[in-house]
Amino acid sequence: MQRLRIKFSRGEEIKFISHLDIVRLWQRAFNRAGIEIAYSTGFSPHPRISLAAPLPLGVTSEAELMDIVITKGVAPQFFVSALNQQLPQGLRVDKVFPISPDLPSLQSQVNQAEYKVDVETAPGPADIQAALDNMLALEHLPWQHMRDTGPHQYDIRLLIADLKLIDWQPPIGSLSMLLQCNSQGSGRPEQVAAALGFAKRPQSIHRTQLILQSK
Repeated sequence: MQRLRIKFSRGEEIKFISHLDIVRLWQRAFNRAGIEIAYSTGFSPHPRISLAAPLPLGVTSEAELMDIVITKGVAPQFFVSALNQQLPQGLRVDKVFPISPDLPSLQSQVNQAEYKVDVETAPGPADIQAALDNMLALEHLPWQHMRDTGPHQYDIRLLIADLKLIDWQPPIGSLSMLLQCNSQGSGRPEQVAAALGFAKRPQSIHRTQLILQSK
């Protein structure tokens, strides 16, 4: 058996497909490509497919990671070519490489996620930068948002590692957000944008990087 790590992209065409449906889509693509996924042992075996951090609906990405275990080793070039032929528009394998079977689970390794967030705003770059600086200067910022189960209260500042203004094309400002993404909590770009004072939901959210723990 061989454990592989796959880096892939998710585009506009499938940004509203749920996490569960994405996993099913991958399973069908592996089957059609002739790549045999290993199954777990136990009472209820399941395919050994693990995605790093589920992508929220409506978000695109160039940085998704997935670990799989296959029953027979394959050449990376064959793997990428065979699988991309079976994937729908908006989903593409960019890279695959073997990793040690002894590494911890992929989900447990994820520490931060970086996003490019386009927001509609009347203020210019100086005002946007001031809002980012003010946010980063805070030690704490109590925040609340509604879930299906009711209001959820937390400290949104603790989930923000860095904020930058990377482009300004009126009336759209493009922000880079480096947010926590681990078992202690995950920052949501649309909530950070709201906390910064942007009244409208972001025009687009694109994940540009997943950062794994060094150990």
